[in-house]
Amino acid sequence: MSQPLDPSALRIFTEARTYNAYERKPVPDELVSELHGLLRWGPTAVNCQPARFVFVRSPEAKKRLIPALAPGNVPKVESAAVTVIVGAHLRFYEELKIQWPAYDASAPFRDDPDLTWTTALRNSSLQGAYLILAARSLGLDCGPMSGFDNAKVDAEFFPEGDVKSNFLVNLGWGQEGAFYPRGPRLGFEKAVKIL
Repeated sequence: MSQPLDPSALRIFTEARTYNAYERKPVPDELVSELHGLLRWGPTAVNCQPARFVFVRSPEAKKRLIPALAPGNVPKVESAAVTVIVGAHLRFYEELKIQWPAYDASAPFRDDPDLTWTTALRNSSLQGAYLILAARSLGLDCGPMSGFDNAKVDAEFFPEGDVKSNFLVNLGWGQEGAFYPRGPRLGFEKAVKIL
């Protein structure tokens, strides 16, 4: 990775958009598998990998998700080929002996629920961002969303209680023009400080 990517690859940042409606075209299992095969390589703290992904694709599964959505998000989910629930596993540290064999990294998390939650939330957010970048690199359009009742999603999709929903991502092939005008981004002077 000592060489920069071809500039055309950077379109996943400069040209990709957040879509609100999608073509009626399914996302096949093979593409879901390829997507996970890419996103799983993104770095997390002590390789903790706390994200858990539920790909809500069938009409029956979407009916379970829709009651938890803010009204404005219902048509987005209904039109998307798949909606991914990005969750944060609260006992991620139980896998660290395999994922981080260098030393026992689980000890700080076992008795500190605040540290565990902060680590799970931060790193599952990173993994959700990797999901978006991987999806865009595979030609899928995305629509990340908040605007849902976490408790309802957790009760319906994570009833064991060891995973908490973080955010949602709609995936598919966006309908032409089904996005808002691109909003301005903060400039370098406003967002960056070099010390």
